[in-house]
Amino acid sequence: MDGGGTHRTPEDVFRDFRARRAGMIKALTTDVEKFYQQCDPEKENLCLYGLPNETWEVNLPAEEVPPELPEPALGINFARDGMDEKDWLSLVAVHSDAWLLAVAFYFGARFGFDKESRKRLFVMINNLPTIYEVVTGTAKKQSKEKTPKSSSKSNKSCTKPPRQPEPNLRGSKMPPPKDEDDSGGEEEEEEEEHENALCGACGDNYGQDEFWICCDACETWFHGKCVKITPAKAEHIKHYKCPNCSSSSKRARA
Repeated sequence: MDGGGTHRTPEDVFRDFRARRAGMIKALTTDVEKFYQQCDPEKENLCLYGLPNETWEVNLPAEEVPPELPEPALGINFARDGMDEKDWLSLVAVHSDAWLLAVAFYFGARFGFDKESRKRLFVMINNLPTIYEVVTGTAKKQSKEKTPKSSSKSNKSCTKPPRQPEPNLRGSKMPPPKDEDDSGGEEEEEEEEHENALCGACGDNYGQDEFWICCDACETWFHGKCVKITPAKAEHIKHYKCPNCSSSSKRARA
């Protein structure tokens, strides 16, 4: 993110923060198998970088001193084989959260943000779940606590499905049917449930006109686009496993 002599706003910095965060979440969730392989303990000190185009890379730290941007945690690959995989990913997630905040407020200082601008930036950042919360499932638990009457495993989409018998909900990969006699209060609760749902890949909230799918193994929700599943493809999937659960199963068998 280059200043380029132009005035930068907290919204500009937040967009950069959100894009880098999305890339790092991909590394630790949907791309976890690839990330795991790249963090070879036999290699030199490696860092996980989130990039402004919503991608990620594992690379050596910057050679210039001081670096252009704050540097992420060094040597994440060395701890990979000495820890439980979930604990290692959680550790990388914590350091990734710290790095993202450092980069965001580095830009804030560089662009001369005043107190109100820094506060506005923090509020926007704080409204998103942390990478640690997404990776460990804490964000999902918090969402469930807010919606105690949330429906069980069924995929959300932007359209209302035809009425279906209850036993078919799990395999239908479609949203639960609504009773025609439902009260307005129940509809509001369902809308609130949708709003509080968080994607296990990008960590963003549920939005209208978006197809969602639920992992039958970990019960985590995902945007269809984040896990490359379309509504048509979902119709032919009896038991869906997210990339994280699929890769964990493969390593367990190995």
